[in-house]
Amino acid sequence: MGRRLLAAASLIALCASPALAQKAPAYHAPKNAWGQPDLQGNWTTATITPVTRDPKYGERNVLTKAEADALEQATQEQIKRADAPTPPEATVKDLKNADCGADGISGFNCGYNQGWKDPGTKLITINGEKRASIITSPANGQFPPRVAGAPAPRGPGGPPQRGRMARTDNPEGFSLGERCLLSFGSSAGPPMLPLMYNNTYQIVQTGDEVAIDVEMVHDVRHVHLGAQHIPASMKLWMGDSVGHYEGDTLVVETTNMRPEQGLRGASPGQKVTERFRRISPTQLSYQFTIEDPATYTAPVSGEVEMRATKGQVYEYACHEGNYALTGMLAGARAEEHQAAAGGAKPGGGN
Repeated sequence: MGRRLLAAASLIALCASPALAQKAPAYHAPKNAWGQPDLQGNWTTATITPVTRDPKYGERNVLTKAEADALEQATQEQIKRADAPTPPEATVKDLKNADCGADGISGFNCGYNQGWKDPGTKLITINGEKRASIITSPANGQFPPRVAGAPAPRGPGGPPQRGRMARTDNPEGFSLGERCLLSFGSSAGPPMLPLMYNNTYQIVQTGDEVAIDVEMVHDVRHVHLGAQHIPASMKLWMGDSVGHYEGDTLVVETTNMRPEQGLRGASPGQKVTERFRRISPTQLSYQFTIEDPATYTAPVSGEVEMRATKGQVYEYACHEGNYALTGMLAGARAEEHQAAAGGAKPGGGN
């Protein structure tokens, strides 16, 4: 009798195991009024996952739970230190040398102190995996080598290159964000990458267009569905974006970007392919691939998590009260006059 019960129990277990092992059905986005996958809403890309991977992880882009917990906990602790009141005994020298909030000092030596920042506190999570970098290809999570002869990217305040002015020579030497022309970094994209704040996007769909309102500098991307690209001689801010749907995925191909906008010095001939797919009621997978044979020896691909967020996207009024640009240029001219009079060597106005 005991053997029969054991055999029956084993048979039940064997029959039940496949059912238990089955994965939950794949999520499919609801449809909008035009029968398209509904991607509309407000989404945030805020994350502490960096664009490029810490070399110590090598080609491993999935963090262990212990590694992820440690990174997220360290972020919480840094924010707590940065939010702490400035110590009353702190000197001007202390504030000048403060590391953007470290050691309980609220970052007076930075462009923004902690109160203005909103970079996120969590790592990117895709399919339950915590990511070590946004870049997924090349496998090492780094930008590929640049093609021989391709101009090196110039960061803010970097040395002038042949044919380019120094940063403080004219307003045109400053970044597009500092001049209120376009978002800082690559927030507007493509690709659309997170920054230290203003990482919210509003997606609105119609039958023939997808509009993406970018919080940073209040840019709006227009994705034309089923259209043809404009002539290559016409260069646009954020490029010429043409899209179509493949099942639940919005696929967007962008070309014709202005030369001032290329990510990390990419050429005007680059092509960026983006894929937006709703993977849960509160989550979008945003994937991108940059192809630029004139700059990189291989394509660059990455993936960002976009999470649903509440509240409306407010206008980023960049020009109003933008006295910093005038101040930086005036400071550079003052340093030049000081140097001409035998004083200190100009420091570039940084």
